[in-house]
Amino acid sequence: MSPIFLRAASLAAVFLPAVAAAESISFDQAISLAVQRSEAARAAQAAMQGSVHSIQAAGQLPDPMLRAGIDNLPVTGSDRFSGTRESMTMKRIGVSQEWLSADKRAAREGAARARADRDAVQKDIAEAEARLQASMAYVDAWFATEALKLTTQTEHHLHEELNAAKSRIAAATGNSAEALQLLSAKGIAEDESEEVRQQQSAAMVSLQRWIGVLPDALNKPPTFPVPEERDYVARYPAVAGLKSDVEIARQNANVAAKERSPNWTWEVSYGQRTGYSDLVSVGVSIPLQIAPSQRQDRETSAKLAMVDKAEADLTEGMRAAMADYRTLTSDAARLQQRIERYQGSVVTPARQRTSAALAAYRSNQLALTAVFEARHAEVEAQRKLLALQRDLVRTQAQLNLKPIAQGGAQ
Repeated sequence: MSPIFLRAASLAAVFLPAVAAAESISFDQAISLAVQRSEAARAAQAAMQGSVHSIQAAGQLPDPMLRAGIDNLPVTGSDRFSGTRESMTMKRIGVSQEWLSADKRAAREGAARARADRDAVQKDIAEAEARLQASMAYVDAWFATEALKLTTQTEHHLHEELNAAKSRIAAATGNSAEALQLLSAKGIAEDESEEVRQQQSAAMVSLQRWIGVLPDALNKPPTFPVPEERDYVARYPAVAGLKSDVEIARQNANVAAKERSPNWTWEVSYGQRTGYSDLVSVGVSIPLQIAPSQRQDRETSAKLAMVDKAEADLTEGMRAAMADYRTLTSDAARLQQRIERYQGSVVTPARQRTSAALAAYRSNQLALTAVFEARHAEVEAQRKLLALQRDLVRTQAQLNLKPIAQGGAQ
């Protein structure tokens, strides 16, 4: 089998599923594709993996230091630069190790784990944003398609009515003014359809930006339940991020508190002098905290202040999330009321008016232009109803998809 054929087969295996999926895509499929394609989520995933690797490293002791040297090497006289003629000259090699207490290492490991948890939250936030944007694009595309069906239906009706008017003129039972009025209305309807078609095309392109394919058909978006306020606020992206910031600040403050105690450095060295016994030296170095109130205490106070700041930011973020939830739920309730009222007071009467106009036209009691006006008014009412329904679905989708997914940061 030729390499070219194998390459073509591999490309087909990659792209054919996407082409097949482009025929008809459900809402859930679109959301899944958006998450898979999110480069922001992929970047956050890489950052999270890097942070996870740093957790274990944070809890380790510093690397030991190898020390080697020559003490008291003569540089003048007949013995200059000789390592064996001067009895005071000593060759030395040793190892030193800075020692961190288990509490310090645990504190540093905790701070690293908090940073890894924040990166995990950022991944959840990126995926939530991809889901939200894809859902908005899907809803817009589906409702734009439905609106296009209405305007296309209007064009079809006008085409039939214009043909009927021409037939009546040919039979000397109609007048040219009626036909001209319908012809003008047909041009207006075609322009409206073109405008809606342009909106539908833009919505489809926006959806393609998130899911990677241009679908031929979309399924009706699902009905979204309204979440509880407590759950919405807990999983709100900004709140989840601020919670991780609070935990990082607390862990950093804990590290600063543990750093108040100095790190000891132990050293062992081995020395040789010509004509004398070999020597072993053992020592320890301890930093002297001369003014802890001016350094260590201030560093600890600075970290504690950052905890206060993070907690204040979290409180403000939770207030903003609660306000956002209440605004969205209020908007959803008002839109639902408007839809019910609009259906009863506008759409249903418009449909009845069209039926009455058709009946009157068939009994030669009404002009054909009046039938068009009734149908056009009904279509406009249905388009307005679609716009209200779209706004309601968008609002409900925000309530459900703006928070991070269940199982994310709590």
